[in-house]
Amino acid sequence: MVRRTNLIRTLIALLALLFWAPVSAAANTATPAQRTAADACGVLAPGASAAAERAIAAACAEVAAGTWYTWGGGHGAQPGATYGQVDPTDPDSEHDPERLGFDCSGLVRHAYAKAAGSDILNGIASQQYYTHRAAARFTAAQGLAPLVPGDLLAWGTSRDLHHIAIYLGAGKMVEAKESGTRLMVSDVRLNGYFGAVRVNTGPVTGHIHQTWGTDVWTKAAPSLSAARVYAFPYSTTIRVQCQKHAEWVTSDGYTNDVWSYLPDYKAWVTNIYIKGPAWLDGVPDCGTTVPPTR
Repeated sequence: MVRRTNLIRTLIALLALLFWAPVSAAANTATPAQRTAADACGVLAPGASAAAERAIAAACAEVAAGTWYTWGGGHGAQPGATYGQVDPTDPDSEHDPERLGFDCSGLVRHAYAKAAGSDILNGIASQQYYTHRAAARFTAAQGLAPLVPGDLLAWGTSRDLHHIAIYLGAGKMVEAKESGTRLMVSDVRLNGYFGAVRVNTGPVTGHIHQTWGTDVWTKAAPSLSAARVYAFPYSTTIRVQCQKHAEWVTSDGYTNDVWSYLPDYKAWVTNIYIKGPAWLDGVPDCGTTVPPTR
Protein backbone atom coordinates (compact mmCIF):
# COMPACT_ATOMS: atom_id res chain seq x y z
CA MET A 1 0.00 0.00 0.00
CA VAL A 2 2.80 2.44 0.89
CA ARG A 3 4.68 1.58 -2.30
CA ARG A 4 1.47 2.16 -4.38
CA THR A 5 0.81 5.53 -2.65
CA ASN A 6 4.34 6.71 -3.38
CA LEU A 7 3.93 5.68 -7.02
CA ILE A 8 0.73 7.70 -7.30
CA ARG A 9 2.40 10.74 -5.76
CA THR A 10 5.29 10.43 -8.20
CA LEU A 11 2.91 10.25 -11.18
CA ILE A 12 1.02 13.33 -9.96
CA ALA A 13 4.28 15.28 -9.58
CA LEU A 14 5.37 14.31 -13.11
CA LEU A 15 2.03 15.35 -14.57
CA ALA A 16 2.23 18.70 -12.76
CA LEU A 17 5.73 19.26 -14.07
CA LEU A 18 4.69 18.47 -17.64
CA PHE A 19 1.66 20.78 -17.36
CA TRP A 20 3.38 23.79 -15.80
CA ALA A 21 6.73 23.73 -17.61
CA PRO A 22 5.40 25.09 -20.94
CA VAL A 23 3.39 27.76 -19.12
CA SER A 24 6.43 28.83 -17.11
CA ALA A 25 8.64 28.94 -20.22
CA ALA A 26 6.12 31.03 -22.12
CA ALA A 27 5.77 33.46 -19.23
CA ASN A 28 9.50 34.12 -18.98
CA THR A 29 10.99 34.80 -22.41
CA ALA A 30 13.92 36.88 -21.14
CA THR A 31 17.36 35.37 -21.56
CA PRO A 32 19.53 34.68 -18.48
CA ALA A 33 21.68 37.70 -19.37
CA GLN A 34 18.60 39.94 -19.57
CA ARG A 35 17.31 38.66 -16.22
CA THR A 36 20.71 39.34 -14.63
CA ALA A 37 20.75 42.89 -16.02
CA ALA A 38 17.20 43.48 -14.82
CA ASP A 39 18.09 42.27 -11.33
CA ALA A 40 21.02 44.73 -11.22
CA CYS A 41 18.95 47.67 -12.47
CA GLY A 42 17.74 50.03 -9.77
CA VAL A 43 18.73 52.79 -7.38
CA LEU A 44 22.18 51.74 -6.18
CA ALA A 45 23.13 54.69 -3.95
CA PRO A 46 21.44 57.23 -1.66
CA GLY A 47 20.56 60.81 -2.56
CA ALA A 48 18.10 60.43 -5.41
CA SER A 49 14.92 62.48 -5.47
CA ALA A 50 11.57 60.72 -5.64
CA ALA A 51 11.24 61.80 -9.27
CA ALA A 52 14.70 60.45 -10.12
CA GLU A 53 13.78 57.13 -8.53
CA ARG A 54 10.64 57.00 -10.68
CA ALA A 55 12.72 57.70 -13.79
CA ILE A 56 15.08 54.86 -12.91
CA ALA A 57 12.16 52.52 -12.27
CA ALA A 58 10.73 53.34 -15.71
CA ALA A 59 14.06 52.72 -17.44
CA CYS A 60 14.68 49.50 -15.51
CA ALA A 61 11.23 48.21 -16.44
CA GLU A 62 12.33 48.39 -20.08
CA VAL A 63 15.52 46.50 -19.25
CA ALA A 64 13.46 43.80 -17.52
CA ALA A 65 11.19 43.60 -20.57
CA GLY A 66 14.16 42.97 -22.86
CA THR A 67 13.44 46.10 -24.94
CA TRP A 68 15.72 46.66 -27.93
CA TYR A 69 17.94 49.59 -28.78
CA THR A 70 16.59 51.06 -32.02
CA TRP A 71 18.19 54.01 -33.80
CA GLY A 72 15.73 56.91 -33.56
CA GLY A 73 13.45 54.93 -31.27
CA GLY A 74 11.42 56.79 -28.65
CA HIS A 75 11.03 60.02 -30.61
CA GLY A 76 7.41 59.77 -31.62
CA ALA A 77 4.73 62.38 -30.98
CA GLN A 78 4.53 61.11 -27.40
CA PRO A 79 7.18 59.47 -25.17
CA GLY A 80 7.41 55.71 -25.47
CA ALA A 81 8.94 52.98 -27.59
CA THR A 82 8.74 53.31 -31.38
CA TYR A 83 10.11 51.39 -34.32
CA GLY A 84 13.58 52.55 -35.26
CA GLN A 85 15.35 53.50 -38.47
CA VAL A 86 18.36 52.26 -40.37
CA ASP A 87 21.48 54.21 -39.43
CA PRO A 88 23.44 54.47 -42.71
CA THR A 89 26.71 54.44 -40.74
CA ASP A 90 25.92 51.29 -38.75
CA PRO A 91 25.31 47.89 -40.40
CA ASP A 92 24.01 46.55 -37.07
CA SER A 93 20.93 48.80 -37.43
CA GLU A 94 19.59 46.71 -40.32
CA HIS A 95 16.76 45.30 -38.19
CA ASP A 96 15.98 48.46 -36.20
CA PRO A 97 12.88 49.28 -38.32
CA GLU A 98 11.46 45.90 -37.23
CA ARG A 99 12.16 46.46 -33.52
CA LEU A 100 10.09 48.46 -31.07
CA GLY A 101 12.49 50.28 -28.74
CA PHE A 102 14.54 53.33 -27.85
CA ASP A 103 17.78 55.06 -28.70
CA CYS A 104 19.74 56.70 -25.86
CA SER A 105 17.81 59.97 -25.72
CA GLY A 106 14.49 58.24 -26.45
CA LEU A 107 14.96 56.16 -23.29
CA VAL A 108 15.83 59.24 -21.20
CA ARG A 109 12.80 61.06 -22.59
CA HIS A 110 10.51 58.14 -21.73
CA ALA A 111 11.94 57.64 -18.24
CA TYR A 112 11.59 61.27 -17.20
CA ALA A 113 8.16 61.63 -18.79
CA LYS A 114 7.06 58.76 -16.55
CA ALA A 115 8.75 60.44 -13.59
CA ALA A 116 7.34 63.93 -14.13
CA GLY A 117 4.00 63.09 -15.70
CA SER A 118 4.80 65.25 -18.73
CA ASP A 119 7.19 65.30 -21.69
CA ILE A 120 9.94 67.43 -20.11
CA LEU A 121 13.00 66.08 -21.97
CA ASN A 122 11.88 65.82 -25.57
CA GLY A 123 14.94 66.10 -27.81
CA ILE A 124 18.28 64.57 -28.70
CA ALA A 125 21.10 63.86 -26.24
CA SER A 126 22.68 67.32 -26.46
CA GLN A 127 19.37 69.10 -25.87
CA GLN A 128 18.69 66.90 -22.86
CA TYR A 129 22.11 67.63 -21.38
CA TYR A 130 21.74 71.39 -21.95
CA THR A 131 18.16 71.38 -20.67
CA HIS A 132 16.77 74.54 -19.14
CA ARG A 133 15.56 72.21 -16.39
CA ALA A 134 19.06 71.70 -15.01
CA ALA A 135 19.17 71.73 -11.21
CA ALA A 136 22.96 71.17 -11.17
CA ARG A 137 25.78 70.43 -13.61
CA PHE A 138 29.00 68.46 -13.19
CA THR A 139 32.13 68.35 -15.31
CA ALA A 140 34.12 65.28 -16.27
CA ALA A 141 36.95 66.55 -14.07
CA GLN A 142 34.71 66.16 -11.01
CA GLY A 143 34.34 62.44 -11.68
CA LEU A 144 31.40 60.44 -10.37
CA ALA A 145 31.71 61.38 -6.69
CA PRO A 146 29.16 64.25 -6.70
CA LEU A 147 26.55 62.33 -8.70
CA VAL A 148 23.38 60.75 -7.37
CA PRO A 149 21.07 58.21 -9.03
CA GLY A 150 18.94 59.76 -11.75
CA ASP A 151 21.61 62.21 -12.98
CA LEU A 152 22.11 62.18 -16.74
CA LEU A 153 25.58 61.30 -18.04
CA ALA A 154 26.72 62.62 -21.43
CA TRP A 155 29.55 61.73 -23.82
CA GLY A 156 31.17 63.75 -26.58
CA THR A 157 32.13 67.42 -26.88
CA SER A 158 30.28 70.71 -26.45
CA ARG A 159 29.74 70.72 -30.23
CA ASP A 160 28.69 67.09 -30.44
CA LEU A 161 27.18 65.31 -27.46
CA HIS A 162 26.32 61.96 -28.99
CA HIS A 163 25.28 59.71 -26.08
CA ILE A 164 23.35 60.02 -22.84
CA ALA A 165 22.47 57.58 -20.03
CA ILE A 166 20.91 57.52 -16.54
CA TYR A 167 23.19 57.08 -13.54
CA LEU A 168 22.20 54.38 -11.03
CA GLY A 169 24.95 54.90 -8.46
CA ALA A 170 27.94 52.70 -7.54
CA GLY A 171 29.55 53.38 -10.92
CA LYS A 172 26.62 51.86 -12.86
CA MET A 173 24.22 53.30 -15.43
CA VAL A 174 21.21 52.19 -17.46
CA GLU A 175 21.40 52.93 -21.17
CA ALA A 176 20.25 52.26 -24.70
CA LYS A 177 23.73 51.65 -26.05
CA GLU A 178 23.77 50.62 -29.71
CA SER A 179 21.99 48.74 -32.47
CA GLY A 180 21.96 44.98 -32.09
CA THR A 181 21.70 45.14 -28.29
CA ARG A 182 18.91 45.39 -25.77
CA LEU A 183 18.67 48.08 -23.10
CA MET A 184 21.21 47.30 -20.42
CA VAL A 185 22.99 48.14 -17.18
CA SER A 186 26.65 49.06 -17.78
CA ASP A 187 29.68 50.28 -15.92
CA VAL A 188 30.08 54.03 -16.46
CA ARG A 189 32.60 54.59 -19.26
CA LEU A 190 34.95 57.49 -18.53
CA ASN A 191 36.48 57.51 -22.02
CA GLY A 192 34.83 60.44 -23.80
CA TYR A 193 32.70 61.31 -20.74
CA PHE A 194 31.71 65.00 -20.97
CA GLY A 195 29.75 65.65 -17.79
CA ALA A 196 26.42 65.20 -16.04
CA VAL A 197 23.26 67.13 -15.32
CA ARG A 198 20.70 66.78 -12.52
CA VAL A 199 17.15 67.26 -13.77
CA ASN A 200 14.65 69.57 -12.11
CA THR A 201 11.23 68.02 -12.66
CA GLY A 202 9.39 70.84 -10.85
CA PRO A 203 8.56 74.41 -11.86
CA VAL A 204 11.26 76.20 -13.88
CA THR A 205 12.42 79.69 -12.91
CA GLY A 206 14.18 82.25 -15.08
CA HIS A 207 13.56 83.78 -18.48
CA ILE A 208 12.46 80.90 -20.69
CA HIS A 209 12.36 81.43 -24.46
CA GLN A 210 12.25 79.44 -27.69
CA THR A 211 14.70 79.50 -30.59
CA TRP A 212 13.83 79.07 -34.25
CA GLY A 213 15.83 77.94 -37.26
CA THR A 214 18.11 74.94 -37.74
CA ASP A 215 21.80 74.50 -36.94
CA VAL A 216 22.04 77.89 -35.21
CA TRP A 217 25.44 78.21 -33.52
CA THR A 218 25.99 79.63 -30.07
CA LYS A 219 29.27 81.50 -29.52
CA ALA A 220 31.87 81.83 -26.78
CA ALA A 221 31.46 85.65 -26.99
CA PRO A 222 28.80 87.95 -28.54
CA SER A 223 30.53 88.06 -31.93
CA LEU A 224 30.34 86.13 -35.20
CA SER A 225 34.10 85.62 -35.12
CA ALA A 226 34.02 84.03 -31.65
CA ALA A 227 34.52 80.29 -31.22
CA ARG A 228 31.53 78.06 -31.87
CA VAL A 229 30.12 76.28 -28.82
CA TYR A 230 26.98 74.38 -29.84
CA ALA A 231 24.46 74.42 -32.69
CA PHE A 232 20.73 74.16 -32.00
CA PRO A 233 19.57 71.41 -34.38
CA TYR A 234 16.05 72.85 -34.46
CA SER A 235 13.68 74.92 -32.30
CA THR A 236 14.87 74.58 -28.69
CA THR A 237 13.64 75.79 -25.31
CA ILE A 238 16.35 77.93 -23.67
CA ARG A 239 16.94 79.87 -20.46
CA VAL A 240 18.24 83.43 -20.99
CA GLN A 241 20.21 85.11 -18.18
CA CYS A 242 20.69 88.55 -19.71
CA GLN A 243 21.12 90.40 -23.03
CA LYS A 244 23.35 93.17 -24.37
CA HIS A 245 24.05 95.27 -27.45
CA ALA A 246 27.16 93.97 -29.22
CA GLU A 247 28.11 93.07 -32.80
CA TRP A 248 25.54 93.70 -35.54
CA VAL A 249 24.31 90.58 -37.31
CA THR A 250 22.30 90.23 -40.52
CA SER A 251 20.74 86.85 -41.20
CA ASP A 252 17.56 85.37 -42.70
CA GLY A 253 16.27 88.83 -43.57
CA TYR A 254 16.78 90.32 -40.08
CA THR A 255 19.40 92.72 -38.68
CA ASN A 256 20.01 93.03 -34.94
CA ASP A 257 22.85 93.91 -32.55
CA VAL A 258 21.39 92.22 -29.46
CA TRP A 259 22.93 89.02 -28.07
CA SER A 260 21.63 86.88 -25.21
CA TYR A 261 23.71 84.92 -22.71
CA LEU A 262 22.55 81.33 -22.12
CA PRO A 263 23.82 80.02 -18.77
CA ASP A 264 23.06 76.36 -19.56
CA TYR A 265 25.42 76.53 -22.54
CA LYS A 266 27.84 79.15 -21.15
CA ALA A 267 27.48 80.75 -24.54
CA TRP A 268 25.90 83.60 -26.48
CA VAL A 269 23.37 83.64 -29.32
CA THR A 270 22.14 86.47 -31.50
CA ASN A 271 18.58 87.49 -30.64
CA ILE A 272 17.67 87.09 -34.31
CA TYR A 273 17.11 83.41 -33.59
CA ILE A 274 15.13 83.86 -30.38
CA LYS A 275 11.38 84.19 -30.88
CA GLY A 276 10.11 87.59 -29.78
CA PRO A 277 11.11 91.23 -30.17
CA ALA A 278 14.67 92.31 -30.98
CA TRP A 279 15.14 93.27 -27.31
CA LEU A 280 13.48 90.54 -25.24
CA ASP A 281 10.82 91.74 -22.82
CA GLY A 282 11.68 91.34 -19.14
CA VAL A 283 15.25 90.09 -19.70
CA PRO A 284 17.83 92.29 -17.91
CA ASP A 285 20.76 94.05 -19.57
CA CYS A 286 24.06 92.26 -18.97
CA GLY A 287 25.54 95.74 -18.36
CA THR A 288 29.23 95.96 -17.65
CA THR A 289 29.33 92.59 -15.90
CA VAL A 290 30.02 90.05 -18.61
CA PRO A 291 28.90 86.51 -17.77
CA PRO A 292 31.65 83.91 -17.82
CA THR A 293 32.45 82.23 -21.13
CA ARG A 294 33.59 78.66 -21.58
